[in-house]
Amino acid sequence: MNRILFMPLLQIPSGHHHVAECITEQLKEASDCIQCEKVELLSYCYGKAESLVSSTYLQWIHTFPHLYSRIYKSAAVQQAKSNKRFLTYEKLFLKKMLYLLHQKKPDIVVCTHALPSYLVNQLKSMGLWKGTVINVYTDYFINDLWGIQHIDYHFVPSFHIKQELRSKGVESNLIFVTGIPVHPIFKEPRHRLKEQVNYSILISGGNMGAGSIMKVLHQLNPLGKVVYRVLCGKNKKLYESVVRLKHPCIHAIPYISSKQDMNQLYNEADAIISKPGGVTITECLWKGLPVFVYDALPGQEEFNLHYLKQQGLIYHLEEWKTVTSLEKTIINTINQNLTTFLIKTDAFQKSIEKQGIPSIIQNLLH
Repeated sequence: MNRILFMPLLQIPSGHHHVAECITEQLKEASDCIQCEKVELLSYCYGKAESLVSSTYLQWIHTFPHLYSRIYKSAAVQQAKSNKRFLTYEKLFLKKMLYLLHQKKPDIVVCTHALPSYLVNQLKSMGLWKGTVINVYTDYFINDLWGIQHIDYHFVPSFHIKQELRSKGVESNLIFVTGIPVHPIFKEPRHRLKEQVNYSILISGGNMGAGSIMKVLHQLNPLGKVVYRVLCGKNKKLYESVVRLKHPCIHAIPYISSKQDMNQLYNEADAIISKPGGVTITECLWKGLPVFVYDALPGQEEFNLHYLKQQGLIYHLEEWKTVTSLEKTIINTINQNLTTFLIKTDAFQKSIEKQGIPSIIQNLLH
């Protein structure tokens, strides 16, 4: 039995967990000889303190977004030398990480967050652990915390990230352009837009329902041409706020755990208004679903937004707070730019490795 240890960070719903669970599910379907386990590092090391850190983190990014953005860019995105040390993290976690690895004895460690990757990379550089490590990147950029030099394989979201790793000295054969991992159901072709009187548009704020969704709804001022389905995630306050609007064109959708149900919503939609979270955007790119970004959380999402705009893979609603008719702007953009968008998403899909992640990992085990 081969053991694979997945390592995200924090317990809040995020792309780090989503990707770990997505790969785990596919590996279980592919083989009975693989045992997968997910360990969240902070709660493993410090127990209940994790919930305090998670809540503080969420409060910080929503209350002081500009401050968080500046600190994030200063600490993690300075294009520093590849052997940069983060001594505070080492003091807090390194010994506990080593204990965890000796306890679990994994054949492969899959890091879906930069911190576990950094720690395992340091342990390997010190000769304290010699196992196989895979970085699975869940955003469209690499911050300075990710371990690089002693990581065995890299699953990257795009060819541009592969080039960046090559510039850092990583051999090409160790880098797989897998895209940000999503469930295969989301790679099934979506029925293309058809002539219809009303459009259907999803509005997403992520599983936590974060963002300025209520402000977006008020700014849209629906006129009856579009039915909006608001994905509220686990945010009950947001769900109740949307329901209280009692608007015939705005429907609140609670947390969806079923991939089949989510896929059906994608298939029925003509577009999505969203934040630039790596997993959500990637699912939409596979579905060929036009994406309108209204807001970005400070940190990772800011960099995702910059990259996706540069590649022409999303439409940025930069002036959504002041535009006279946001709904009309979105409809016109869909009508005028759909063909170009589909060409770009098709190119994105063709840039991804044809060999699936479960197959790649199984080959690495043999």
